[in-house]
Amino acid sequence: MSQPVSLTKPPLLDPGFLPAVAWHRHYRNLLSTTPGSHDLHLALSRPDGTTFHHQLRVLPHQGDFIALNRTAVERTLKFLLWSRGGSRIHLAGDDTIAAMLAALYGQSADIPRAFDRDTIGTGMFGEPLQILPCSLDALPPENGSTTALGRHLDGCRIGFDLGGSDRKAAALIDGEVVFSEEIPWDPYFQTDPQYHLDGIRNTLTRAAAHLPRVDAIGGSAAGIYINNEVRVASLFRGITDRALYDAEVRPIFLHLRKEWNNIPFEIINDGEVTALAGSMSMNANAVLGISMGTSLAAGYCDRHGHITPWLNELAFVPIDYREDAPVDEWSHDIGCGVQYFSQQGVARLAKPAGFDFGDLPFAEQLVEVQNAMKEGDPRAHRIYETIGTCFGYAIAHYTEFYHIENLLILGRVTSGPGGDLILAQAGNILRSEFPDLADQITLSTPDEQMKRHGQAVAAASLPVLP
Repeated sequence: MSQPVSLTKPPLLDPGFLPAVAWHRHYRNLLSTTPGSHDLHLALSRPDGTTFHHQLRVLPHQGDFIALNRTAVERTLKFLLWSRGGSRIHLAGDDTIAAMLAALYGQSADIPRAFDRDTIGTGMFGEPLQILPCSLDALPPENGSTTALGRHLDGCRIGFDLGGSDRKAAALIDGEVVFSEEIPWDPYFQTDPQYHLDGIRNTLTRAAAHLPRVDAIGGSAAGIYINNEVRVASLFRGITDRALYDAEVRPIFLHLRKEWNNIPFEIINDGEVTALAGSMSMNANAVLGISMGTSLAAGYCDRHGHITPWLNELAFVPIDYREDAPVDEWSHDIGCGVQYFSQQGVARLAKPAGFDFGDLPFAEQLVEVQNAMKEGDPRAHRIYETIGTCFGYAIAHYTEFYHIENLLILGRVTSGPGGDLILAQAGNILRSEFPDLADQITLSTPDEQMKRHGQAVAAASLPVLP
């Protein structure tokens, strides 16, 4: 059962790809013909009471079905952990499955999900991640309010975005961009947080020089930010000393706000700002924004145009269920989105496409592939077509957890004709394999105005002036 489906349109350069959506379709077919299948109820809670519910149906947890249930439930929980977020996992409907999950997320250092347990539990929410079996009556009630951040453009504002290879910033006066720039930097493996502080401080100062005053500052960056505190962020992954991280990294934006006389200052995940920017530029809601860059970032605006309290860290969400799927070097899990929809994904496909880049950094490999695509090289064409095929199947899987009417893709990987091919091929997969979704979802890329300023404008619009 490790390969229960065969695809009518397998990815050219990744023929073993086993889409999560196809695996779950096969699993649901088994459910419909298997007596004893039953419902499982999950509630992911945070210490502040925020709680998300999810329900799935499972096979009888016995015999050959145990392995299938393990895949179905554990991969679903993994998606929920990184898309919604919570440290207390309440499970009603099958105590045996709860015990299985508790073993996967237990307290020893060498368990399969130690990264998820530590990063989401103590890293984000300040407490160990727990699997808590309970009765259906004891399941905590759902409680997940949305946030009406953004869309405020009055006054003199700075918007910034911190990426893995550059810092972007814009200065705005009543919504008009009067200055913007992009500065290269290399934050990922810096061990001294002063590097990050100096870089961000420099970006803000340079933007402020183009304003008569600064009324508010809004920013975005990869990672999890709660109340303007850094909880988990790839930008600071080189700082492994926990005491130093807690003392210097966690409050870095609080320190910066104090330097700017405590003016309104908001920092949120870059994916959320991507979705907000898309919603603002398209005048549309129910937007999932996907940025394929150094990593994979995502954000979501709901049907009302509000940002949710969800994590939306789709880089760590599994989209490929084959047993030998590529391994993410950070989380050590397999089949996660970052290995498919980022510059790492391009580099991974370069060799089977026929390129030999040796030890060239991923970012430079991407540039080479983009240049080859512009010259009509069929090897580059196969890379982008493969990414588009995988992405089409991934979109269909995302709809199991998000209501999507508009899907916006951007980021360095999507620049140029390669991005157009990714979008076209993803659309082909939806039309041929999931026609109902093709009718529901509009796929798009940013217009030139949004490409130049959209992210920074959306970030600048986050704070409310008093």
